[in-house]
This record gives sequence, structure tokens and C-alpha cells, in this order.
Amino acid sequence: MAESDLSSPSLVDDLYFVLHDNVTGHPLLHSRLTGLTLAGGILAELMLAERVALDVATNPERLYPAVRDFDGDPLTRAVFGHIVAEPHHPIGTWLLFFARTIYADVTARMIAAKLLKPPVKHLFKQQPAAPANMNTAAWPLARLNLAVERRKPPVARDCVLLGLLAAAGCAQRVLSEHNPRFVAAATAMLPTPLQRLIAQTKVAVGEAVISRR
Repeated sequence: MAESDLSSPSLVDDLYFVLHDNVTGHPLLHSRLTGLTLAGGILAELMLAERVALDVATNPERLYPAVRDFDGDPLTRAVFGHIVAEPHHPIGTWLLFFARTIYADVTARMIAAKLLKPPVKHLFKQQPAAPANMNTAAWPLARLNLAVERRKPPVARDCVLLGLLAAAGCAQRVLSEHNPRFVAAATAMLPTPLQRLIAQTKVAVGEAVISRR
């Protein structure tokens, strides 16, 4: 059995919670950066579940399907379907492609799973989708903080979360203890393909930040 079985809350659900306030649902990053980070998360989710794989021997590195088909939710099946249909694209292209819609797609999936409440409009301002359960929303970050505090190597799923937070440039902001050495060591525990995915996510985020200046 792969470490991630795509059950809910999934890796990308946990990542969404960490990137948003666990009470109000307000994002901690610009929407474009959040989108790129969530795109990395959905690909990592499929890689951990052994639905897609990354060929690190090619230049540029390319994703390819590791199975013919699988029973998953509409979002993961849609992402998988794109990769099956066009496996020639490099991973950086996929990050940019999925980042365009992944924010709305993940939000909708989490609302359908009752992990988020639908957005509410107050007067002339719409409030973002807020967590349905504050404890559920707070648990992923609490789990990461506990691992950092205890200097205990986390499971692969949480190593991915730490790596993606570092790639997004917000690990220092969201973690209670700033320990880049521990985060780097946790990321280094991952298989090379997942390390490369995180590295490419960092590149995409960096380019997005530069283009906004």
C-alpha cells in the first residue's frame, strides 16, 4: 500500500489548511503563490500514492502515469488524465498549468467533503471559505510543529509538507520554530523524485515572485 491512499483529508487538503488561517480561512500567501504550492501538493499526492512518477533521468524531468487508471475523486482523476494525455510536458509546465485552477478546485473539493464551509458574503465583501472544524484545520500545522520541536523525523507525507512550505517561502512564517536545517533534513529524507518536485516548485514560486516586482 502506498503511503497516501488519496483519502480525505489528503496531503493537499493538509497543505491548504497550513496555508490558510485555521479560523477565518484567510490565505497567508498571494493567490498565485498559493496556487503554485497547491499544484506541487496535488502532484506530490499522486506521486506518494504511486499514481504518477517522475523520470529524473530526462532533461527536463517529466511526469508519467504509473498506473493505467484508478478510482479517485474528480480532481485527482482530472489531474491524472491530463498527465496521461500529454506525458511529454516537463514538470515545470505542469506546475504552471495546474496552478491556474487548482486553488478553486481544491477549495471546491474541500467544501464538498465538508472540510470547509462555503464562502459567505457580508455586505459588499465576500469572506473566504472557512474551516468547518478548527481542530481539523489546525492539526496539520500542529503535527509539523511537534516534529520540529521534538527533532523527530516525520513521515514522508509531512516531509513533503515541510518541503513545500520551504519552497513557498513561508516555512519561517507558519512554523512556530524557525529551523531551516531540520526542514532541509526532512526534505532530504524523501525519494529523489519528490525532492525534485519540491525543487521545481521552489523555482516556479521564485519566478512568480520576480515577475510581480
